[in-house]
Amino acid sequence: MGTFSTFLENFELDRLLIWLMRAVAALLCISIHEMSHAAAALALGDPTAQQRSRISLNPIHHIDPLGLLLMVTAGFGWAKPVPVDMDHFRSPRLGMALTALAGPASNFVLALVALGGASGLWHFVPPVSGAGGEVLNWLFTLLLYTGVLSVGLGVFNLVPIPPLDGSKVLFSLLPEQRYRVLLRYEHYLTIVLFALVFLGALDTPLSLARDGVLDLLSRVVGLPEGVL
Repeated sequence: MGTFSTFLENFELDRLLIWLMRAVAALLCISIHEMSHAAAALALGDPTAQQRSRISLNPIHHIDPLGLLLMVTAGFGWAKPVPVDMDHFRSPRLGMALTALAGPASNFVLALVALGGASGLWHFVPPVSGAGGEVLNWLFTLLLYTGVLSVGLGVFNLVPIPPLDGSKVLFSLLPEQRYRVLLRYEHYLTIVLFALVFLGALDTPLSLARDGVLDLLSRVVGLPEGVL
């Protein structure tokens, strides 16, 4: 009976640690994503985000509670939007598009680094027994979660519906008249996005896109098939 109780205690602890690691990975992905937006805007001439402390890895500056919850539980989510004043850009629409792309791009780079680290542990670190082995196993798992969630965040934000980054890229490619019309109705399109998310209409295409990117990155870093 004592052995069974010990098993239950360890099982609950393992589950708690898994959720904790997913939360840590999600916070890292969100912070790097939003900081990259802010840094890109500053590099292109807009200091607005910098003035509001958004060039920071401190997740407190970036968290949207609902978006974080969805990141941890569903693998897709969002953060608090970075304020951008496109009038500061030399080419406003191009500057907006590049600033928007900086977030997803940073997530794909982070995923590549995290999965590369996991691959390095898999191929080059010999098995370790005891507490050291447990730490390495949890580190490996954290790296995998970071890779998966980072790709999920990057893919989701490329959806071309406001307020996601993909919409800003799409808008920048449209003729000026249509661009102004879409900006006028941006609020309503955002409501449509939330409806699609909570109805699960985007789950399948997002999962397929995420899995495709993860497969490509895994091949690049040499992570064995079936590990993710």
